[in-house]
Amino acid sequence: MDGGSHVEILSPRLREALPRVAVDPLKRALDVVASVLLLLLFAPLLLLAALLIRLESPGPALFRQTRGGLGGARFQILKLRTMYCREDGPELAQARRGDDRVTRIGRLLRASSIDELPQLLNVLRGDMSMVGPRPHATAHDDYYATCIPDYPLRYLARPGLTGWAQIKGLRGGTDTVEAMRRRVEADIAYIQGWSLLMDVRIALLTIPSLLVAENAY
Repeated sequence: MDGGSHVEILSPRLREALPRVAVDPLKRALDVVASVLLLLLFAPLLLLAALLIRLESPGPALFRQTRGGLGGARFQILKLRTMYCREDGPELAQARRGDDRVTRIGRLLRASSIDELPQLLNVLRGDMSMVGPRPHATAHDDYYATCIPDYPLRYLARPGLTGWAQIKGLRGGTDTVEAMRRRVEADIAYIQGWSLLMDVRIALLTIPSLLVAENAY
């Protein structure tokens, strides 16, 4: 399937009537402030992690992967590299527990979600929000859009660093269509019920959910 097949995945009517979660100026302003402050706070940790990654295995400390964003538009997500190699194509395989592609430092970064911190730059650029549906690899978007009729509704909000689905324990791999369907339902519930207070609640609940998460690997 063509790599840009979902750029226009939302109908013109939906694109012209984006919900408040996608256009609220205060949400965007808070995203900018939060991303700048957190980048400054975590800069030493990111530099240390990048050094350890380079020392353990050849390759860049950062990797970029194409994801679907607001309206289905493609963007390049940033993450700390946690594998010996990563693929970005139609046969992309999700990481699994015990995956031998994951480096030693990569396991620690993934378990703590430190590998996601470079996405603060995506938030600052406007590709993402602090809170919203987690973006999926384009190969997964292409596949699940054919299995789950409501899947494209996830594109009615900017993808987030964390989201309603994640604090409900729906993070990590999705081995079945039903697992992805539950995640999509949580994403849609977030979009339909969005408020700034809901974002604050999700952000606060993300911290304990990371500490006890069993699906990060």
